[in-house]
Amino acid sequence: MTPNILWICTDQQRYDTIAALGNEHVSTPNIDSLVASGTTFTHAYCQSPICTPSRASFLTGMYASAVHVNGNGLEYFPDRPKLVTRTFADAGYDCGLIGKLHLASASGGNVEPRADDGYRYWEYSHAPRDDWPVGHGYADWVREKGKVLGDLVPDPDGVPTEYHQTTWCADKTIEFMAQKRDTPWLASVNIYDPHPPFNAPREYRDLFDPADMPGPLFRESDLAEQERLSFADFQSKGCYPQELGWKNDYYSAEKDAPWKPSDARLLKSVYYAMIKLVDDQLGRILQALDDSGQRDNTIVVFTSDHGETLGDHGLIQKGCRFYEGLVRVPLIFSWPGHIEAGQRSDALVELSDKAPTLLELSGQEIPENMTGKSLVPILTGKAAPDHHRDFVRCEYYDALKARDGTLATMYRDRRYKLVVYHGRDYGELYDLQEDPDEFDNQWENSAFANIRADLIKRSFDTSVIAMDRGPRRIGGI
Repeated sequence: MTPNILWICTDQQRYDTIAALGNEHVSTPNIDSLVASGTTFTHAYCQSPICTPSRASFLTGMYASAVHVNGNGLEYFPDRPKLVTRTFADAGYDCGLIGKLHLASASGGNVEPRADDGYRYWEYSHAPRDDWPVGHGYADWVREKGKVLGDLVPDPDGVPTEYHQTTWCADKTIEFMAQKRDTPWLASVNIYDPHPPFNAPREYRDLFDPADMPGPLFRESDLAEQERLSFADFQSKGCYPQELGWKNDYYSAEKDAPWKPSDARLLKSVYYAMIKLVDDQLGRILQALDDSGQRDNTIVVFTSDHGETLGDHGLIQKGCRFYEGLVRVPLIFSWPGHIEAGQRSDALVELSDKAPTLLELSGQEIPENMTGKSLVPILTGKAAPDHHRDFVRCEYYDALKARDGTLATMYRDRRYKLVVYHGRDYGELYDLQEDPDEFDNQWENSAFANIRADLIKRSFDTSVIAMDRGPRRIGGI
């Protein structure tokens, strides 16, 4: 039988947030169950540290620059290349969207314009705000429950679990999976958590004491480094971990004392609370899948669009940086009897690899314009799990609201990470073998001059390979 696909994508979730993969501070039994039943890629990288270009990349199997979707807030999504969900719909899949899409702007009170996305079932929620009078499925669901989202959002105790966007995502996913059909289905579930505003319900926040949280990766020298990189666009400025430039509207002086709302440990506790909520709602989805008898014929994918700095190197949120916490994300595939169970691969993997992987697993051809590379040989045990790519690549092209001309690319191989800020004399170079936490920038170190030059050449080569080659060639002349 052709498999169903349950594709779950959180928003802004770091790679190091899963208990089964070593995080001792958060309980994730349901994500852990996917780790046990499937194959986990521990070195999966997004192709942009910003929502829209990352999502454009993994929904097309191409780099965002090749798709010409390089930033948030875009007027529209281009009519080519084809989204992989459209390809699945054309192949007979019943496709459903639950939650965020974010391929174009959703501002000014209007939901984003629909692309040729292939979704029959459409339950849309860009963000857990009450900014859209029509077309916002999550807000409509809250109203049906007798509440107004705009009244719930400002509560310092967070949005209650029963009215939370993550809960709504689970409800609508269960509804979609239960619908009667004679075709396979694809559910694209896009949960907004653990993205700011960090509005975890109080009952979840109470599970995580900030005093028990590990501090971020930070050295005093980070402040000078972030000052040198201040020309590059970012949503925060370099600060001490207890003085992060972030206004936490869900801080309560009474309940969270003595923690300041800008303290990294408080923010991490709320971040983990959101991940716990995600895990609990994932458990509801997986249980419904089991109860329906569909689990054995369903590919489950769990991932995120990009990470979060969370105080590392004095930063919070996202923008033009390429630290591991921001560009490295979870990636788990599970399909009982078809995908290796309990396998952990440390191969370098790109999120652009997801689209060709799902196509191959479902018996479809991979379009030649996709630069993503199928993971099926590793998933099925036909290839060793220690190698997939020689490098991973990430891009930032003037991606945030305020256009400032920041252009940068990251090239990472097994040992080194190079970041080139185009048009600038300063960049970043880390020896990840000796400096896995990325504290010592070797860009100006003469001992690394030859290594830097070689990496710049290789990075340039990959940029050329990543370009959009235009229409398919059909003749010899």
